[in-house]
Amino acid sequence: MQKTIANEELNISIKGKILEIAFAVIFILIGVSFRLLPHLPNFAPIAALALFAGVYLSKKIAIILPLAAMVISDIFIGSYEPKLMAAVYGSFILCVFLGFWLKEHKKWQTVLGSSVLGALIFFLLTNFSVWAFTPWYAKSIPGLIQCYYMGLPFFRNTLLGDLFYAAVFFGSYELIQVWIAKKFKAISAITV
Repeated sequence: MQKTIANEELNISIKGKILEIAFAVIFILIGVSFRLLPHLPNFAPIAALALFAGVYLSKKIAIILPLAAMVISDIFIGSYEPKLMAAVYGSFILCVFLGFWLKEHKKWQTVLGSSVLGALIFFLLTNFSVWAFTPWYAKSIPGLIQCYYMGLPFFRNTLLGDLFYAAVFFGSYELIQVWIAKKFKAISAITV
């Protein structure tokens, strides 16, 4: 009897892991596709995917998901200065960690706030890296301020994109959960 229960639990665990990997692959494809399709600069789903993955997927897969989407799409888009790429990729990893926190504090207000914070992290890290690692701005406080000022139009798009995609991902997930719960409740009512 115990062996049968253990086997059933193992099968459920394996099916859950396969489902999680399939879910991650779908989200990677979404991330890659939306980066490759024409869009406003920085209006992309990667930070929202990272935040969503941190909430709903295992830690390992959550960290891999935005990195895989970036690496695959960067193959087609092209690479750039490795130090700048590290800042971009690192900002998305920080969004995953923000998602880990959000998992325990999930309300619409914290999802909204985390999306804003994720956009701010991306803006601050990537613009600081542009200032520090390129010759485009003077290596001074006024040069840093100018760099952040020149990045403001991109920040607007980043913020709007993160809010939009977070609303789509989190909202869709919650609506699907409600729909599934209603379906199973209706099915169980019929079979009883």
